[in-house]
Amino acid sequence: MRLFFAPVLVSILVFALVGWWGGAEAFVLTLALAMLEVSLSFDNAVVNAKVLGQMQPHWQHRFLTWGMPLAVFGVRFVLPILIVAAAALASPWRIAMLAFQDPLEYSVLLYNAAPAIHAFGGAFLLMVALKYFFDEEKRVHWLGALEKNLTRLGQVRAIETLLVLGAVLCLGLTSAAMSAVLLSGLAGVVLYLLLEFFTQNLTRGVQKTAASGGFALFIYLNVLDAAFSLDGVVGAFALTTQIFIILAGLGIGAYFVRSFTVYLTRKRTIETFIYLEHGAHWAIFSLALFLFAALFTNVPEVVPGMVGLVFAVLSFLSSRKVLKAIKRQAQL
Repeated sequence: MRLFFAPVLVSILVFALVGWWGGAEAFVLTLALAMLEVSLSFDNAVVNAKVLGQMQPHWQHRFLTWGMPLAVFGVRFVLPILIVAAAALASPWRIAMLAFQDPLEYSVLLYNAAPAIHAFGGAFLLMVALKYFFDEEKRVHWLGALEKNLTRLGQVRAIETLLVLGAVLCLGLTSAAMSAVLLSGLAGVVLYLLLEFFTQNLTRGVQKTAASGGFALFIYLNVLDAAFSLDGVVGAFALTTQIFIILAGLGIGAYFVRSFTVYLTRKRTIETFIYLEHGAHWAIFSLALFLFAALFTNVPEVVPGMVGLVFAVLSFLSSRKVLKAIKRQAQL
């Protein structure tokens, strides 16, 4: 449990500073944001744990240490500012100053950029989910015939890319923010393909080294974290427009999720509970659909979180049932 010592210590210090700075209300808001971040991140943790298992221990440590500034300031502060700046055709510096000096106006601009965020995140995450289910080498199937048929469809070359591009085109043509949706959705697909190419070339074949492979997977994990987390940043402004509280709450949550990811890796939980990875990817698939649905209607943050939790519980129970059956058979 040493993995959680640092997150607990940091959380205590941050909560103490927030309480001293903003009082009880700021403390409660920070706690709510931290709990929201953790509760919505099961699928993120499981998928990251699978990737993290391919990395050397020192790269796993860097995921916790070097990755935290990227997770807190890069993904949850700098990246939204860049997106808002692009959407508002303004300088990133002006938007950054606005986030501190007039957080209410910044939140309005962020909500105006929400279609681009939803399209990008939805396209990227849908690529992640479909790539997993269309994998021809996938032999373990949780949902039986459904997953088997999806695997057979993987024989069609680049089918996940064609399907996601088709979905982005349809969504863009029917959305009020057509150009933002089309460009951002395309960016999500292209970024995923570039990351796939990048990681495959640095983690396989004669060019593979421990350093290059670890670095490639480190980049992949942090981009994946960004795709998962951007929508949460938008949702956080529904609770408060105070940027310090948002960074504190989401940062604490991100630290615990990353520590939990390393814990799952070192305990080999994904190998033991064989359907957890399936449940995580179905949760990712549903999250992508919710992000696309958010282009047309309001989707409360709790809805995709609850759906993801259902997939987590069901896949865990199914895995546990199989594990018990294997143990009984071994005892015979």
